[in-house]
Amino acid sequence: MAEETPPVDEMHYEQLAQDALRGVIRSALERAALPDGIPGAHHFYVTFKTRAPGVSVPPDILAKYPDEMTVVLQHQYWDLKVEPTKFSVMLKFGGMPKVLAMPYTAVTRFYDPSVQFLLQFEAPATIEEIAAEVAASEPAGTPPENGADDGPKVVSLDQFRKK
Repeated sequence: MAEETPPVDEMHYEQLAQDALRGVIRSALERAALPDGIPGAHHFYVTFKTRAPGVSVPPDILAKYPDEMTVVLQHQYWDLKVEPTKFSVMLKFGGMPKVLAMPYTAVTRFYDPSVQFLLQFEAPATIEEIAAEVAASEPAGTPPENGADDGPKVVSLDQFRKK
């Protein structure tokens, strides 16, 4: 009996759904950028990868948050600029104003605790992150088990994705 190959999702529905949900973040930020600001008790916790492509964070902030950072948009934010693929905002750190800018693709979590609304995204892994994790999980010079051949190895990327 011939084994059937699974259908290929040439529409990329998972990516389309992720993009649509990132549109929810953009719409919420557009509302926050209006003159009246964020309505009612709503406020946003936005978590993002500080080293994702397109992210702009001052060097001192990047040194403090080398991987991921969560910012709160509630009362103390300024110059929120919302664009189709990215946004920027000025926040104060130790009383000093700093501008952070990021594409929506860098956002890993968007949370509005006033209504318990949470969107969570898988962070795109960089080649460097994958290589570092593979190197860390396999000690150098480990001999093949039971005289296994040196043929190609299949590595599942699922084990390296953050849940």
